[in-house]
Amino acid sequence: MGQPNPEREPPTMPAQFAKADASACPIWFASTDSWGDLLAQLPPQTRAHAAMLAYEPKPGRHLIVPGPGSAIACVIFGLETAGARGRDPFLPGKLATVLPEGTYAFANAADDAGLAALGWLLASYRFTRYRPNSTGLPQLVAPGGVDAARLQRIADAMALARDLVNTPANDMGPDALEAAVAGLAKTHGTACRVVRGAELLAQNFPLVHAVGRAATQEPRIADFSWGPEHAPKVTLVGKGVCFDTGGLNIKPDAGMLIMKKDMGGAATALALATMIMGAKLPVRLRVIVPIVENSIAADAFRPGDIYPSRKGLSVEIGNTDAEGRLILADALAWADEDKPELLLDFATLTGAARVALGPDLPPFYTMDGQLAADIARHSAACHDPVWRMPLWDAYDSLLDGKISHLNNISGGPFAGSITAALFLRRFVEHAGAWVHFDIYGWNPSTKPGRPEGGESQAARLLFGLIEERFGAAASAKPLA
Repeated sequence: MGQPNPEREPPTMPAQFAKADASACPIWFASTDSWGDLLAQLPPQTRAHAAMLAYEPKPGRHLIVPGPGSAIACVIFGLETAGARGRDPFLPGKLATVLPEGTYAFANAADDAGLAALGWLLASYRFTRYRPNSTGLPQLVAPGGVDAARLQRIADAMALARDLVNTPANDMGPDALEAAVAGLAKTHGTACRVVRGAELLAQNFPLVHAVGRAATQEPRIADFSWGPEHAPKVTLVGKGVCFDTGGLNIKPDAGMLIMKKDMGGAATALALATMIMGAKLPVRLRVIVPIVENSIAADAFRPGDIYPSRKGLSVEIGNTDAEGRLILADALAWADEDKPELLLDFATLTGAARVALGPDLPPFYTMDGQLAADIARHSAACHDPVWRMPLWDAYDSLLDGKISHLNNISGGPFAGSITAALFLRRFVEHAGAWVHFDIYGWNPSTKPGRPEGGESQAARLLFGLIEERFGAAASAKPLA
């Protein structure tokens, strides 16, 4: 159990752009305010077909115009009007789910050709590991003027993360997640170090050991580095809880249904690492993934237990279902010892974040105002939504322990995502800048570019930010 099944590999094949093809079926974009101008450009037969069906280019509505024989002459697709609130640049991705198999090309400009094309690739994702699907997908010729290789790199990384999250815990336990981390490191020419089981205590990762010791597959922490040793240090930490029962503070059955996604932080870290290494950005990348299953057994950690942490702070367990912050505490302390310029962590950490902002808008926390502004800018530019929440100092004392340095919960019903972030902040001291992302890692329903199931949130925007801060052009400038 937990080992990859060779008969089920690979789970999916990421969508690919089609080669340029002069015979590709054209897709025309229109909105209600541009429909008249577009109609004047289209052939009489197309105008007549649209009129016969009373087609109106409402957002997301498409029209397939027949050509000779069984061919398609063109496709018309409705977009939101310019300036409409909540415009979705991934909306053209819906076409990847409704058009018949074939090769297509954008005939005129979408709102953002790059995001429209990326939305198509992301919408083409299928998880077929357990139920193969031989139905062919429509393919898109990359629009002119976009960086097709970059978009393909992003789509491939997102498919990797989705595959990891969608795979159930019987096939994505600690052994398999470790294999995924090590496999990614090997693909990019570097080695992965792993500390497992009782060796976690010898190597001073007591919280990782405490959380995962009750599981059949032993707890561990995986770590690899890539890139020039003297380049700016960028470190990614991802929560790798392969399944979360809640421990002795057991979750209700409804709360466990999608707990295979509790390693979504690890999947996001691996997706971002894939983008960075694939683009060969000039950084010293480090990836740290604490990997456990939060199980129930005779040796499970208990409410009221007190454990040391790597940083030397003693932690009382107020609730065993607040396990993610415990394993992240040891991982962040280890990462912090290396004094990275940028330290990013990703975790499906709190239900409170979902109550506050819903599943589509993960909160992030940082003490660096300029970095927060840059994150918000890249979030908007690449349609990867996040929202800054405060590290409210007045709540920090809620975590103070009575007979320990701190408790892993505040003990109250309020501000759960903030207090979780404040807990993590206790373990970061030397990094140049630190950002915590409390992600959901799951699409509850299908939207353009975002199929139902596992998702990587914040990785795309951070790839753009790291490109900007540390890419070839930035590295050529003197450091301030």
